[in-house]
Amino acid sequence: MTTTSAPARSTTREERKVLAGTLAGTTIEWYDFFIYAQAATLVLAPLFLAPLSEDSPGLATVVSLATIGISFLFRPLGAIVAGRYGDRLGRKKMLVFTLLLMGGSTALIGLLPTYASIGVAAPIILVVLRVLQGFSAGGEWGGAALMAVEHAPRNRRGLFGAYPGVGVPLGLILATGVLLLMTSVTTPEQFLAWGWRVPFLLSIVLIGVGYLIRRSVEESPVFRELQERKRESSAPLRDLFATNTKQVVLTALVFLANNAAGYLVIAYFIGYGTQTLGLARGPVLTAIVAASVSWLVFTLYGGALSDRIGRVRTFQLGYALVFVWMIPMFLLVDSANIWAFALGVVVLCVGLGLSYGPMSAMYAEMFPVAVRYSGVSIGYALGAILGGAFAPAISELLVQETGTGISVGVYMMVLAAISLAAVSVIKETRGADLGVDGH
Repeated sequence: MTTTSAPARSTTREERKVLAGTLAGTTIEWYDFFIYAQAATLVLAPLFLAPLSEDSPGLATVVSLATIGISFLFRPLGAIVAGRYGDRLGRKKMLVFTLLLMGGSTALIGLLPTYASIGVAAPIILVVLRVLQGFSAGGEWGGAALMAVEHAPRNRRGLFGAYPGVGVPLGLILATGVLLLMTSVTTPEQFLAWGWRVPFLLSIVLIGVGYLIRRSVEESPVFRELQERKRESSAPLRDLFATNTKQVVLTALVFLANNAAGYLVIAYFIGYGTQTLGLARGPVLTAIVAASVSWLVFTLYGGALSDRIGRVRTFQLGYALVFVWMIPMFLLVDSANIWAFALGVVVLCVGLGLSYGPMSAMYAEMFPVAVRYSGVSIGYALGAILGGAFAPAISELLVQETGTGISVGVYMMVLAAISLAAVSVIKETRGADLGVDGH
């Protein structure tokens, strides 16, 4: 059972290994996931949806962005499977499994023939591989979050839990940086012909590194206590919904706006900036890297802040900023000035970080240990479906119908209001007992 630690205690060697393992693993997993999301805005429509792209480029872009959302529909299945075995067999084994599955799927996308080579089989196989990515992502975040939080001292759970969260902007920085490099060293024709494949194939090297790091990390002490006292659930999913349905719904709604706004940065703004506003690809990708750095810094700060003022208050600050910034942001972005574009997305990521940093700790503290992996993973996956799954495609449709990004800002404000209301009804969780006797 977790015990209170003195604030002055330094981080132990094992704790540092856990933080490194969760950070490295989630960074690599989300690099894989985001490479696809960004490629969908740049090259996948003409390569894998060639007939549609020739007849109706706008519709092809919407369909390409919608393939991002298809993977989200399979996140709950991945969450259910990973949650079931993570609650029965341990967090560590499932984290290794999800890492290998994500990496293999990503590398195969890099080897996939295009529509010109194998016809309709190309988009079908692409969607299948994207589904496997979604399945993997559904189980990844929950396990990484629990490994970090369940190893943490009670008064530093927010900060420790922010480390797997940092893997999201770090993965985005890595993915965007590799794409920026490839677009810099290839001509547009070379990038379309073969350059886009390189970021996918790099996944093979990254997965090898992540596997070695994750194998070296010790299992969660909370899960070991559960095993020693023989208190594992034989049916975690059934037990979860028998006792914690409300918590699952709330975690999904809390994540809704963060995930939707995050996917504006991850996937939508690259295509919007280059194709709709006519900005050069290199500066737009550089702006996304700058926004990702902002996201990273404020995710860590948000986790640490939640250890001082509470999880709920930190979330509220983050979502209030997301809400009030949406209209000013799109006024800046729609000016088609790259510096205004960059300022808009960088400030948005301050709110994203504050509403993401406390998430691991709060979600872990909301569920009893026997169903914690299932509850955290399923709530996160459902929030992703409701939030980011089709946010890029919906945003593209809104802009095509209205001719302005302000409509997307209003859409995001509605989602931010829903998530703000959801987190505001949650009783503060900071300091909850994470052990077998908690809850």
